[in-house]
This record gives sequence, structure tokens and C-alpha cells, in this order.
Amino acid sequence: MKQLALGIAFLISIIGGHAAPCVDIDIARYGAVGDGKTLNTTAIQKAIDDCHQQGGGKVIFPAGTWLSGTIVIKDQVTLQFNKDARLLGSTNLEDYQNIDPFTEGLGIDVGWALLVAVDAKNIGIEGEGAIDGQGAQLKELQIATDTRPESQRWGRRPFLLRIVRCENVTVKGITLNYAAAWTSHYFQSKQIHIEKVKIVSHGVAHNDGIDIDGCQDVHIKDCDIFSGDDALCFKTTSSKMACSNIVVTGMRLKSNQGAIKMGTESMAPFENINISDCYIYDTNNGGIKLLTVDGAHLRNVNISGITMVNVRTPMLIRLGSRLSVFRKGKDSQQPTGTLENVVIKNVKAQAAANAQLMPPSGILITGVPGHYVTDLTLENIELNLAGGGTVEHARQQVPEAVDKYPEVKTFGPLVPAYGIWARHVKGIKLLNITLHLDSNDRRPAFICEDGKDIQLSGWKIPETSGAPSVIRLENVEKARISNMDVKGRAAVLVKAESNSKDIQLGKNKIPGIKKALDTSELPANTGPAIQ
Repeated sequence: MKQLALGIAFLISIIGGHAAPCVDIDIARYGAVGDGKTLNTTAIQKAIDDCHQQGGGKVIFPAGTWLSGTIVIKDQVTLQFNKDARLLGSTNLEDYQNIDPFTEGLGIDVGWALLVAVDAKNIGIEGEGAIDGQGAQLKELQIATDTRPESQRWGRRPFLLRIVRCENVTVKGITLNYAAAWTSHYFQSKQIHIEKVKIVSHGVAHNDGIDIDGCQDVHIKDCDIFSGDDALCFKTTSSKMACSNIVVTGMRLKSNQGAIKMGTESMAPFENINISDCYIYDTNNGGIKLLTVDGAHLRNVNISGITMVNVRTPMLIRLGSRLSVFRKGKDSQQPTGTLENVVIKNVKAQAAANAQLMPPSGILITGVPGHYVTDLTLENIELNLAGGGTVEHARQQVPEAVDKYPEVKTFGPLVPAYGIWARHVKGIKLLNITLHLDSNDRRPAFICEDGKDIQLSGWKIPETSGAPSVIRLENVEKARISNMDVKGRAAVLVKAESNSKDIQLGKNKIPGIKKALDTSELPANTGPAIQ
């Protein structure tokens, strides 16, 4: 009898769970007019509210151009955009609300949005239609009355889509165009599925594509993004919730800034993140950028299967101490974080000849004094680079910029290695690195400054001439360099300086190199350097 009672209770729960009908509500039935001129905010919001109150379902945008200000998505509601349906953002700033204000990485107050959901569950945005923020037109009208500098003025402009503290969110098939600020921002939300979204959003400053800000259990796949600012960006503007358990695959990314980025806003951890099989092209400010500068722990990140074409500076990896706070009164300044257990492998990158730092370099890796980038593995990396470096360039001193905004240009005007430059690193493995040069470069292929436990193996280094060394180690303790295939001519394979010690070389092919290891500038008491 007890089992029968439990069975009946289970059936009742199923019936009860499906008792509320899933309704379909056409916004035109609520008086919305799809002429691109009539402001439909009230009509669309009423359709959403009624759908929510009836237990949930779909709010349908039929073919037409539907002008609106801020719309709030409620529990159990999916916005369905039919073919040829376009939601058009108003160009009047007064038509927008800021339901969850915060301060972004440059210190600007932001948060206004066209579409927003706050503390909602089981919501979606789907269909073959488009959402267009009219960003350039909105900016043009704004500057006619807002006389502040652009660096202060832009924050008042609305994001296209904001998802705040929501659960079970699906965004699928939709096209997002021309935001007035960030295109889509997901904050402290869980169970997010983003698939086959197309984003074309550029023309005004800060047009990020997808921003994942302190979210968990996220799947992003098969999206196509052309953004004015960072294309796919992970942030933690609050210390309260990490970016974690995230899988990204099959992305096509083009950006006027960075393609795949973590930071700059970086208070809570970035962890357990896997990104694979992405194509990055025509990107102006970094292909892969891993940045933790506000106290976050960035760890257990795997990136693989990346192709880059015409990308300025393929990688920047930075642990810094800017230590900004973005939600005033809710967070306090944190100590310097960590960057550890990161694997980047199977990357082919054609670097742009015209880069932020000239002559160009392939990969920049740096912590700050006392804080090391730790346990980083780069494996099966192929870089095509322009070359052009001189002997004088090889001695360029790079600023520490401990508390500065982390950007490639922060370390300019150039770095002294053409392939990989690393500073304040520990336990890094650089395996099977292949370098190509379009012209001669007399800088080292690799430089490490302040490193511990460094492993280089399986490099293929192109033919160059006139370089003092292929590799330079400055204040490096324990380096293992083996199976290097060096085609060019140089005075030395490895030049060890500034208290470097415990250096081992083995099985290197260096027919054009005069000397394998030069320790002549080391103090006598630094211990053995073994060839």
C-alpha cells in the first residue's frame, strides 16, 4: 500500500507539474506595431508579463521591425524571433533602465540594457530573427547633448542583452547586431546554453561580443562573432562567484581587440574552463589573452585546437596586481591572485606583420615580482612571424607595469624575443614549438627572465643569422633544454646571465651554432651550469 501511495503521489506531481499550459503570445495582439517607428516597450512588456503569469511559454515576435526600450524577461518565458523579425533598440537613452548597476574595468558606471533578465529561471531567446541596438545612431544622438569626454560618456549607453543571476538560460540561433556598449553580458548565472548565435557588433567603443561574468555550468558552441571589442570574454566583476565549469567549442571569432580573453575584471576565480576548435581571424589586439590582475585565481584552464590568421600578437598571459574593485560597497580590494595549471596546445597562428609592438613577437608571458605564472604548458604551437628584430632590440627592457591595465601595448614599445618572452614564471613547459620568420630576426627566439624549473623541448627554430644567442636566460634556476632543431647561425645556443644556474642541454641539433652554452657572464658562486 505504501508503494501504491508513493506511485499515486508521483503521478499527481507529474500531472501538477504540467497543469499550467505553455502559452504562445504574439506581441502584435498586445498592440505592438512592427513599423520600426512606434515605441513598443509597454506592449511587449505586457505580453511577457501575461505569459509569465499564465505559467510560461513563448512570446513571439513575428516578421517586422519592433522598436523598444528596456524589456524585462520573466520566469518560464522564451522570446521567439521568427524569420524577418527584428527587435530594434530605441536611440533615446531615456527609454532604458539600469536594474543592476556596476562599474567596469575602466572605472565607468554601466548596466543599462535593451533586454534584461534578473533573478529569473528557465528563460530563452531563440529563433531566426535579429536584435539590433542601433549603437552608432544612439551614440550620435547622445553626443549632441552629453558633453562629457567619450571615456566617461559611453557607460550610459545600453548593452544589448543582460542576464543577471538567472538559472537555465538558452540563447540559440538569434543574431545580435550593433550594440551601443557590450553586446551580451551574463552575470552570476548558472546553466547557460549559447548555440549558433551570430554577432555583428562594432562601430562604437566597447562592443564586446559575449561576456561571461562569474557564471557556472556554461556551454557555448558554434557561434560566429565579429565584435568591435573583445569577442569572447570571461570576467569576474564580483568576488562572490567564479567563472567555472565552462565548455566552449566551434567558435569563429573576429575582433578589433581580443578574440578569447579572461579578464581584465578578475576578482573571483576562473577555473575548470575548456575551449577547443576555434578559428580566429583579422583580430587586432591578441588572439588568446589570459589576464588575472584583481586577485582572481586563474587555474585549470585548457585551450586546444586553435587556428589564427592575421592576428596581432597571438598570446598574452598576465598575472598582475592592479587590484581594482568593480561593485562599490559590495566588495573590497583583494591581494594578488594566482595563474596556474593552464594548458594551451595544438595552436597554429599566422601573426600580423603590423602589430601593437614592433617588431612583432608571438607570445608574452609575465607575472610580477614575487608572484609567478606557475605550471603553464604550451605544446604543439606553430607561429608564423614577420621578423625584423635587431641586436639592439634584443636588449630592450620591458616595464613591469605591476598595477597597470593589462594589455599588449602595456609592455611596449617591444619585447626582446621574437618567439616567446617569459618573466616571473615557474614550472613552465614549452614543448614542440615551431617558429617561422618572414625576415631575419636577431633577437632570441626565447627569453626567460626570473624563472624556475623551465623545460624547452622539441623546438624547430628557423634560419636566422647574426644573433648573439638563440635562447637567453636571465636569473633562471633549473632549465632543461633538449631536442632543439636550430636551422640558423648564431654565436650561442643558450646564453645564461644574472645568477642563472642548473642548466642542462641535451640532444640538440645546432650545426650552425658556434657554442652550445655561454656562462661567461655568470658570477663564480652561482653553482654548476651543466651542458
